[in-house]
Amino acid sequence: MLQQTFLALIENYSNYHSLAKELWNEIEKNYSKKKRYYHSLEHLANLLKELKEVKPQIKHWNTVLFSLFYHDVVYNALKKDNEERSAELAEKRMQSIGVPSEIIENCKVQILATKQHLPNADMDTNYFTDADLSILGQSWEVYSTYYKNVRKEYSMYPDLIYNPGRKKVLQHFLAMERIFKTEYFFDKLEAQAKQNLEKEIDLL
Repeated sequence: MLQQTFLALIENYSNYHSLAKELWNEIEKNYSKKKRYYHSLEHLANLLKELKEVKPQIKHWNTVLFSLFYHDVVYNALKKDNEERSAELAEKRMQSIGVPSEIIENCKVQILATKQHLPNADMDTNYFTDADLSILGQSWEVYSTYYKNVRKEYSMYPDLIYNPGRKKVLQHFLAMERIFKTEYFFDKLEAQAKQNLEKEIDLL
């Protein structure tokens, strides 16, 4: 489904199937790297599933799809500029197939918005970042797998360093007036997300 969706997206801008396949192979390779336990193709599949639920509310679907595929294309747990580097790579790849500059710029904004997940004036961006955080509001069983996978991605750090940092991230979300900016995701996931975050903090 992911590959099919991506290739169909690229067909809107390029007739070169070999180039589209090359771009997909790069995405697949990056998201399948050995040290990716959460920021993986499964994350992309879940994101696509969540976004399809709100597709009628999204004005620029192609932009959101590009953001989906490229938002974590560069990911290194030791670095703090993953979003910036992902946005840069997205720009290069989109330029290579002649995507209009307006779509490219909006895509970069959406990718960079996943750094802090703050409310945005653009509702498409809010739907995208809400979907990116949707794992927070899943059942405790699903959430448990998520936070354990995140811990694996940061396995180079001992608990003494990881736990306070992780707690700070969780408290950042709990301190928000609301985690989810859109009514759809707020109504569906907010209460469960807060329970999950509080429970993980208690376990740290």
